[in-house]
Amino acid sequence: MRNRWVPAVLLAPLLLSGVAVAGAQVLSGYTVLVEAGASRDAAIAAIRSAGGTVIKENTAVGTVSARAPKTGFIQQVSASDAVFGAARDFTIEETTGATAAEPGPVADPPPAPERATDPLEEQQWGLRMVRADLARDRQLGDPRVHVGVLDSGIDGSHPDLTTRLNRGLSRNFTRDVPVVDGPCEVASCVDPVDVDDDGHGTHVAGIIAAATNGFGTAGVAPGITLVNLRATQDSGFAFLQPVVDGLTYGADIGLDVINMSFYVDPWRYNCASNPNDAPEFQTEQRTIVAAFQRALDYAHGKGVTLVSSAGNNYDDLGKPRPDTSSPNFPEGGTYPRPIDNATCLKMPAEGGHVLGVSALGPSQAKSDRSDYGVERIDLSAPGGYFKDYFGTPWYETRENRILSTYPRGASLAKGFIDADGNITPDGVKNHVVKHCSGTRCAFYTFLDGTSMAAPHVSATAALTVSQYGEADPAHPGTLTLAPDEVERVLKGTADKVPCPTPRTVSYEHTGRGPEYTATCEGDLAFNGFYGHGVVNAFAAVTRGAEFLG
Repeated sequence: MRNRWVPAVLLAPLLLSGVAVAGAQVLSGYTVLVEAGASRDAAIAAIRSAGGTVIKENTAVGTVSARAPKTGFIQQVSASDAVFGAARDFTIEETTGATAAEPGPVADPPPAPERATDPLEEQQWGLRMVRADLARDRQLGDPRVHVGVLDSGIDGSHPDLTTRLNRGLSRNFTRDVPVVDGPCEVASCVDPVDVDDDGHGTHVAGIIAAATNGFGTAGVAPGITLVNLRATQDSGFAFLQPVVDGLTYGADIGLDVINMSFYVDPWRYNCASNPNDAPEFQTEQRTIVAAFQRALDYAHGKGVTLVSSAGNNYDDLGKPRPDTSSPNFPEGGTYPRPIDNATCLKMPAEGGHVLGVSALGPSQAKSDRSDYGVERIDLSAPGGYFKDYFGTPWYETRENRILSTYPRGASLAKGFIDADGNITPDGVKNHVVKHCSGTRCAFYTFLDGTSMAAPHVSATAALTVSQYGEADPAHPGTLTLAPDEVERVLKGTADKVPCPTPRTVSYEHTGRGPEYTATCEGDLAFNGFYGHGVVNAFAAVTRGAEFLG
């Protein structure tokens, strides 16, 4: 069986020593990217020569994690012909290296779901928009199909997720950073694989595969298996090395789909040679793009369909506005930068082999916050739009957002509920919902953004693999379908939606500034608001064979 096979992790710490650093010099964490075709040993020698100590490496993409002097290291190590570049790794502690959390117990595959209607489904307009309610009659999702949630974690105690999560395959690739994440909940600062102290990953996971169990909400693909690839921080930051490690590990264990609802911090756009950036920041951004693209290439080559949120900066990604929010970590370092579309990329949304997803409201209008544009949007999906239905009683109601699962622990830590599980005024303000059946209770919340749109596509991709996939000889007991085939099905069966009339949409009547104004380019077949259309789960599992090679 697939989940009785737990492969060796490529991220084993190396027993290598670096040169001593004299005095009380501050040491920081770095990701060093080995130049393509260069000697790994030469790169490690360059790290040592620059005063670094190697902690671990990811051999799949050629990254080496190191601890080194806080100043001057990036430029010094990047001068070596064996090194492409280096970037800061904020998840490496100054005194001890970060390690992945121990895996959970290896479990049998989750049970097949029942065909049921859950009590909160009537508030899940997104299910109906992507025709997931109709798709269930043909395909609930196969537990042999595995979807990785590269995010803040998955709450394995949630009643709608506990039977869908494979703890044995799940991993944590980061550690809590107290300066931004708050005090560590465990001594190692590496959370267990079935914990989510932020809530974002649990919300995404519920959209994909909340169980049809007669309780709470339902996912688009309630029968598939979830794998937690914890790589983002409790605070929401997504740093390079953890997300790279999560991607390559997910590829190695044979995941079918990986959902990425984030952009890689600390740069909203990674520019090759922005004149406003210091030389070491230019090197860092080139390294982020190159390392992450290697991980994307690796995952795609191993059969993973890659899905990403487009972003919530209301940008035409082919005509980006100046960036005033980078670098967003450490705090206080931001400065304005012009963004050259030809040399600046938002990762992973603008990476190769990635399906970029824009967000829609319940009226099917593009969300005011959603990024868009013919260069980067592949598909559109429900993501929520709080200000949808202007001029009606539904305007600025929580129901315009996406309802999904939320952790009890995160709800308590954020003050959304009290110790007795009662929703607080802050919880009401943040649209938290408590659902109970008998003595069992769980929490849900309404959120919006392209982070919520992407998992609708990821789940439909999983249904596609469930319907048309074949046995994977590399991973017995699982199914597989080439990501290019999945992409053709998703795009070919999506509901075509034309640009609005007029094509230029202003949101100033809702209180938004003129910078939110968006112009839709393209035609019915493909345009900048909807891409190839709104993803359609029912069409994917009933007509998808028409688009397979």
